[in-house]
Amino acid sequence: MSDRRLVRTPLRRKSRGMLTVHAPVSRPTVVPGLLVAAAGAVVALGAAHLIPGTSPLLVAIVLGVVVANIGLPAPVVGLLEPGLGTASKRLLRVGVALLGVQLAVSDLVDLGWGTAVVAATVVVAGIGGSLAFGRWLGVGWTQRLLIACGFSICGAAAAAAVDGVIDSRKRELVTTVALVVVFGTAMIPLVPLAAGMLGLTPGTAGLWAGAAIHEVAQVVATGTALEATAGGVLAAAVTVKLARVALLAPVVAVVGVVARRRGEDRRDERTPPIVPVFLLGFLACVALRSTGLLDPIVVEAAGTVQRTLLTVAMFALGAGVRREVLRGVGWRPIALAAAATVWVAAIALIGVLSLSGR
Repeated sequence: MSDRRLVRTPLRRKSRGMLTVHAPVSRPTVVPGLLVAAAGAVVALGAAHLIPGTSPLLVAIVLGVVVANIGLPAPVVGLLEPGLGTASKRLLRVGVALLGVQLAVSDLVDLGWGTAVVAATVVVAGIGGSLAFGRWLGVGWTQRLLIACGFSICGAAAAAAVDGVIDSRKRELVTTVALVVVFGTAMIPLVPLAAGMLGLTPGTAGLWAGAAIHEVAQVVATGTALEATAGGVLAAAVTVKLARVALLAPVVAVVGVVARRRGEDRRDERTPPIVPVFLLGFLACVALRSTGLLDPIVVEAAGTVQRTLLTVAMFALGAGVRREVLRGVGWRPIALAAAATVWVAAIALIGVLSLSGR
């Protein structure tokens, strides 16, 4: 009997008993979807530049939803999906990691223990109260957790980080980010107006803005407006906000532990990590910034990259939401977002007033 070398070829049996050879399956490319998401981000960033006060994140989400619901042919949708999926997950998490470059440990030390306690209280009590409100309203656990953390810590970045350790739906993350942008943007003019009505000094108003407003960019916008009346307000507001950002890692770690203990069946059948890799990247970026070796130009460039990546990711997230999905959002998440905004702002106000001795 001759020695024959057999080459194994993948086979598949048809219904009629015939054998066919599998054709090589080409790996889907992410390039088309990434290019479309990048184009959407360019439009969103351009709109924000031309129209002061416009959030590129909100514009990007709206553009993504529009693209998803204009009736693109199925082949086009299939071509774009791999790249959009990469943008909505991987680029989003890289953006969260780069947020750490904006935070130095020395800045937190300079705040003093009183301000640090206020920032921690806002985060902890903000999350606890928002979860309670959400439960009372009948909002699902994952949705109310995303809203609670997003509104109490640092907006879209916090929601994305929490999404990495729980089994939330894309609709819930998109809804949370949109609500963060809408309510946080509304606070940009409302906080200075309320501060004036309450007779707060510009310095106290700046601390309140940093402790109460959701997104870092929104705090910068508010602090810039307050800076016109007194120097140093913007720096104080941003520093307090970054103190809240510093709590992102421990909060997500706690959420990861809770998610595991709940033991709920996941749709993707994977075990949620306690501390995701991108969150370790966030801590590494904080450590790098804290060394003092980074030039201010590098820090500014990292901030620009971080905002751009988040904008690209927001377009991709919006592109994953169909019209019928949006109809199912309902009024409850909106009511929770409003309650969380008021709750966090109230805690922050009480905290900064206690610091000023009022």
